[in-house]
Order: sequence, then structure tokens, then C-alpha cells
Amino acid sequence: MKIGIDLGGSHIGVGIIESGKVVYKVEKDLKETEKGEENILNLVISEIKSIITENNFEKENIEKIGIACPGIIENGTIRKAKNLKIEKLDLKSNLEKKFRNIKIQVRNDAKCAALAEKEYGTLKGYDNSIMLTIGTGIGGAVFYNGQLLEGKKSEAFEIGHMIINKNGEKCSCKSKGCFEAYASIGNLRKRVKKELKINNEITGVELVKILRNPEKDEKINKILENYINDLAIGIANLNNIFEPEIISLGGSIVYYKDIILEKLEDILKKEEYIFNKNAIPIIVMAKLNNDAGMIGATI
Repeated sequence: MKIGIDLGGSHIGVGIIESGKVVYKVEKDLKETEKGEENILNLVISEIKSIITENNFEKENIEKIGIACPGIIENGTIRKAKNLKIEKLDLKSNLEKKFRNIKIQVRNDAKCAALAEKEYGTLKGYDNSIMLTIGTGIGGAVFYNGQLLEGKKSEAFEIGHMIINKNGEKCSCKSKGCFEAYASIGNLRKRVKKELKINNEITGVELVKILRNPEKDEKINKILENYINDLAIGIANLNNIFEPEIISLGGSIVYYKDIILEKLEDILKKEEYIFNKNAIPIIVMAKLNNDAGMIGATI
């Protein structure tokens, strides 16, 4: 039995994973006051202890604890996870001290989601593919000739931080014009909130209702149109470099399939963003939905 944890910029999910399936899970929103190195470490430890207690597990029966999280991951240390307010946190070593004799694995969340989709979901059977996790931020992973591409110093391939507008919006990473600053669901939420002059936080459910409303005003329609176009630009850049057979979109964007996917496909076919028109990829929403991260964390 394995425990998988999906630590996102706005939520945490903890699940029991058996044979690539989530058999039990708990999820909750992540408050701003729960972010930062010490807070995140304490939260993860607390959630692991809770799931062990709630299910009456014996520690010796736990094969692995896998954590999927944003940021640069180097030997179990999280660096520059801006959406979690983490500059540096050696999560692996700290968890090994608390949960002795249990294998601890910490990986980038997008890479975890990609591994899960490759093993059990939409990317299975494809040699060249790309996974994009689009939620509070944007993460990604590339498979080439069946192999996950990784950097020498870290897992790398920070797709969300490629520049699509050099004088553009400021990103959480402090650069300007990042793909994430334009095409994350988090930033779509911020734009809608600003336009509607909403002071409180907009939940994902509320945002979906606003965007699905057939009577939404022209300004909201324009925000959505610009968002999908920016998403298409980023995807086209990736396609022009790697020419994947398929691109799978995971994270909270899966809940916007009926709002986004068809329009996105139309832009990629009609606009001149893609260099090789014979290499337009299949675009799909992730099969494992928001569970992909916690499943992939245990692979």
C-alpha cells in the first residue's frame, strides 16, 4: 500500500494508492496562512499521520509515501515553489526523520501527473507526448521516444515559465510574460474577479458557473477568448519544438473541458501558430483528472 500526496498551489490531496488507483482520499483547500516552509512541512506531516490513523494502518505496511509538488525538485528538496511561498525546503529528509523505514519520494507535480497518465491514462501507447498541468500555475513534462526528459541538475522542463510576451504580465517567479502568467487557471480566475469587482475569493465551482453562463457580458467573453488564445500560443510553441503525437491537459483545467477544449482545437487548426500543419497534435483532457499527481507520486 502506498500513500500519494498532491500538494498544489491552492489545495492538498492525500490518497491511498493501490495498483495505480486511488482507493481513499481526502482533499482540502490550502489557505495562504498555511503556506511557507515550516507551515507546509507541518501540514504534510499532519495529513500523513491523519490518513494513517483514520485507516488504522500499521507503518510497516506502508510501502512508499510519494509527494507531488510544484517547484524545482533537487534530491527531495523543493526550491522556488512560489505559489507555496517556498524558497527551499528539504521535504524528503524531514519526512524520513518522522516516518522511519518508509521510502519517501518527492517529485515535481507535473512530472508525477505525466508518469500517471503515461502508465494508466491518455499518454499510454504514445512515444512522443506532452503533459501540461494547468491550475494555480502551469507545469509540464515531455516524453520523447518513450522516455521522460529531465535535466541534469533537476527535473527541469519548467514549461510554465517559458516567455510568451517579453514585456508582459509579471509572473509569481518575478519574470515578465511567462506562459503561466497568461494561461494558468489561477490567472484566469484573477482576471474574472477583477472584471466583476469581486472582493472575495472565487472558487473553482463559481468560476465555472460564471464562464458557462450564456448571458455573461462581453468583457468576460473577451477575457475567456484571450485566455484560450494565450493557451494556444504556448501549446503551439511546444508543438513546434517537440512535435508530440498527443498533448494531455491536467490539473483543474479538466473541469473546463466544455468551455475551452473545442475552441482551443479550432485556434490551433486555423491560426498560423503551428509551423508544420501536418503535425497538429491530439489535444485531450487527462483521464485521471486531478488524481494524476497523487497516483504518479507513488510510481
